[in-house]
Amino acid sequence: MTDLSFLTATELAPLIKSRQLSPVELVKHLFHRIDELDPVLHTYITPLHESALTQARKAERNIMQGHYKGPLYGIPIGIKDNFYTKGIRTTVGSKLFADFIPNKTATAVKKLLGAGAIMLGKLNLHELAAGSTGTNPFFGTTRNPWNIEYMPGGSSGGSSAALAAGLTTIATGTDTFGSIRLPAAMCGIYGLKPTYGLVSTHGVFPTARSLDHAGPMARSVTDLALMLQYMAGYDANDPTSLHVPIPNYIESLNEGMKGIKIGIPVYYLEGLDSDIERLFNNAIVILKKLGAEIKEINIPELSMSTFSGYVTVTGEASAFHYKWLQTHPENYSADIRTFFLSGTLTNTPQYIKAQQARRKMVKAFHQAFEEVDMMLGPTIPITTPAFTQNWIKQNLDVIRRCLPFTVPVNLTGVPSLSVPMGIDSKGLPVGMQFIGNHLTEKRLLQVASIWERINPLTIHV
Repeated sequence: MTDLSFLTATELAPLIKSRQLSPVELVKHLFHRIDELDPVLHTYITPLHESALTQARKAERNIMQGHYKGPLYGIPIGIKDNFYTKGIRTTVGSKLFADFIPNKTATAVKKLLGAGAIMLGKLNLHELAAGSTGTNPFFGTTRNPWNIEYMPGGSSGGSSAALAAGLTTIATGTDTFGSIRLPAAMCGIYGLKPTYGLVSTHGVFPTARSLDHAGPMARSVTDLALMLQYMAGYDANDPTSLHVPIPNYIESLNEGMKGIKIGIPVYYLEGLDSDIERLFNNAIVILKKLGAEIKEINIPELSMSTFSGYVTVTGEASAFHYKWLQTHPENYSADIRTFFLSGTLTNTPQYIKAQQARRKMVKAFHQAFEEVDMMLGPTIPITTPAFTQNWIKQNLDVIRRCLPFTVPVNLTGVPSLSVPMGIDSKGLPVGMQFIGNHLTEKRLLQVASIWERINPLTIHV
């Protein structure tokens, strides 16, 4: 029974389809584990025991009657608590919205639940999806299951920690300046930030609208592909949604890596912790043995990403929160209040310059992808930090260190997939990210799947 906690959706689906495993049995098993471990880990804000079991019983009856809906049918899912869920509170990890109950469900969630996934509950997050450590003074700070003295990353820390602890099978995340990939790296799971507009953000509480992405998080690349198959697609309710054909993301996962050209921007080789540097160099050697052609490339425009990202994120977030910051400043924790208020200092010329820098980066990425099929770099330059007493300063420090590595793909809208890279000297996972051109998720998933087979969580410094 313990193995059920860590089986992937891809492994569970045939068991459910063949009636070897009941969705009710699976859901009960996971809730038993949640009840046992989550008082320490704080991955869920709102567990949904009763409604999840009702969904599971309905799925079980339908399957027994021969009405199996597909590979997500009966699969437990955790939903990050900034996705609206009709009739179920959506706190966004904030005191401001502690009792907010939406009258609609986010499009991406609606698609996943429509495919038969069973919502276990709403997952914890760094307040207002605007931090990188997973601290939350209102709903409990999420802990890293690998070592509870260490952070799980943010803002999707509840999603990454729940997956790493076996408290859900799959999970949703959002990524504005790294919030899917950073916690994926710190918790040793897989996270995909898709092309901007490929997955609808309708019904997702905004952080910075021009940078916000929704995407899948899972314990395997195949599960990412399965989730993306349902999450992707045009949504008339989302003005940024792309009207493009959706390929079969799963069919090419077994193809090889031979001849794929991977560029490593020298920008991603600077300022690395020693463990990250050693594991990344080792990963390059392995990828070459797998058949990839790897070379260093220079994209000077990446040096503008910190300025452009910080001005864009804080400027757009502070504009959205301006009224609440004026009327209810006490309902923001100190780190988020500081982060958002810094955006009120942004003036129009600064914001315009940030967007000009952004356009230069888009052009530079386009030119780079004429030479290589994808790019590669560490997901973040640091190993996972332990929590400190000064969590306000720590959050801002982690943002400062990690934002230059994660935000370039948010600014340019290209997809990035974080995979485990190995284990650092403290026994904690670290990650690297494959970065593709617009709408190349299929190829990213293919390469990540090949990498996954080398079992990266057994690689130590």
